[in-house]
Amino acid sequence: MSEPGLADTAPLIVIDLQTGMFDGVFEPPIHDADGLVDRARAVIDWARRSGRKVAFIRHDGPEGDPLAPGAPGWPVWPALGQAGSEPTFGKRVGDAFSNVEFAEWVAGQGAGEVVLLGAQSDHCVAATVKGALAKGLAVTVVSDAHSTWDYNGETADAIIARHNVAFEAAGAKLATAASLSGR
Repeated sequence: MSEPGLADTAPLIVIDLQTGMFDGVFEPPIHDADGLVDRARAVIDWARRSGRKVAFIRHDGPEGDPLAPGAPGWPVWPALGQAGSEPTFGKRVGDAFSNVEFAEWVAGQGAGEVVLLGAQSDHCVAATVKGALAKGLAVTVVSDAHSTWDYNGETADAIIARHNVAFEAAGAKLATAASLSGR
């Protein structure tokens, strides 16, 4: 059973959930890292069970950055269980739709909408929501499966909540991991 109003072919896009977000080597792990992985896994499993395509986005940082291609923090976090058939698309800016191959892959799914989760709520997730809406796509954000770090005196929880409100105000739908996955 799919979420009401969500196309059966809407692909799931997993944004920047890379090793450097979780391993604590250069930054502390992202806020609620273990919970985020559990919820993301539940949604990834739901997408697979419902026959949806899943794609992973990987930020390609500049040389010397923990997320630079080939750096230890660059790969998709192994705990997410990415299948070999699930593509990974790189990007150098916040909006995943800046990658033409990714935009073409999404268009090729024929759904006219996407489901998004990942990191960071206030950067790449926000930019990708905006990019998808600008392309005329319907967007569902998994409201409890995106995260960030505390920043500039604001807690990660507050940043996430503020962005969920902004996503909805911009025209995106919100769904929880449990409402999609049944867990």
